[in-house]
Parts: sequence; C-alpha cells; structure tokens
Amino acid sequence: MTGKERLLNGRPREVAGRIPGEPGIWLFIAGDCLLFSALFIVFLLYRAEDPAIFGAGRAELSQVLGLCNTLLMLTSSWFVAIGVEAAHRHLAGVPQRCFGAALACGAAFGAVKFFEYREKIAADITPTTNDFFMFYFVYTGIHMIHVFIGMIVLYMLIIYTRQHNIRALQIQHLQTGAGFWHLVDLLWIVLFPLLYLTA
Repeated sequence: MTGKERLLNGRPREVAGRIPGEPGIWLFIAGDCLLFSALFIVFLLYRAEDPAIFGAGRAELSQVLGLCNTLLMLTSSWFVAIGVEAAHRHLAGVPQRCFGAALACGAAFGAVKFFEYREKIAADITPTTNDFFMFYFVYTGIHMIHVFIGMIVLYMLIIYTRQHNIRALQIQHLQTGAGFWHLVDLLWIVLFPLLYLTA
C-alpha cells in the first residue's frame, strides 16, 4: 500500500480529497462539457426562433426508442461503477464481467440508434430537412462518436483487468476509463429531454 492509500473496511482506499482517475481526464471532461453546453445553448436559441418546426420535428422522434437508449446508458454506467468498486474490493473476475456488460449496453445503444437513423432516412428525413433535424443528426452523431470511443475504452478496461492480478490493478486507470464513460452517459441524459421531450 502506498502513502496515498489507507486501509478502510479491509480494502485499500485512496486518501480523502483526491479526485478519482488521472487529472487529465477531468480536464477533458470539463472541456467536453463546455463544448456541449455551447451546442445546447445554440439549439435553444434556434428553437426559440421557430418553435413550430422544432415541435413538429420532436413529434417525428420515437420517445420509446429514446427512453430505451436512456435506460441502456444508465445501466451501462451502473455496471461500470460496480466494476470499479469490485476492483477496489479485489473481487477477481467481477470487474471484467461488469465492463463487458457495460460494453454490451453500449453496443445495444448503437444498434437502437442505427435503426432510428435508418427509419428517418427511409422516411426521407435527413440533416437537410429542417433546422431541428440538422441539430438532431449532428448532436446525436457527435454523441455516437463518444459512444464508439467509450466502447473502445471499455474493451481496454476488460483487457487490462484480465491481464493483471486483481490485487495488482491500478484503480486510477479504471477510474479514468470509467470517468469517460460516465461523461458519455451524462451527455445523453441531457440530449434525451432536449431532443425527444421538450423541443
């Protein structure tokens, strides 16, 4: 046990006050949140100028599919949190199974979004249809890029936990990957009501 850790309830814990993960991931998360905040503000400004178009666009979206993806994101974040906690508790085999379940949720999210995109394109709804769908495709597309990157991160966490003895794991590495995935979840939690419920 290093000087940065102390024993709590029979398992290593980091010193109180230390942020989880690498400091760099928090700079990235802060920057990404600022970027998306600006994008959300732009969306709201455009919606205020033409509420009828945005309301009609929202009506074309499936709230059921949006809710399904929301539940998938929340469930995946829960699995990631459980996986990191299992590593803290030295529960061999549990972290990689949890990260694998989170990865499966991410893949299911992508599948739902694929069918949603295909349905819209089949109905001749594209980013050029109107301002609402321009925002819809761009914003959800940027989010999907985050999902794909996050899935790669989750896969790397699975490999990492398989290749190292559970007691030799660097929890900070797991927390860094988990932090990025929680960001992906947070962004969708904002996008869902913004696009599917309140436009």
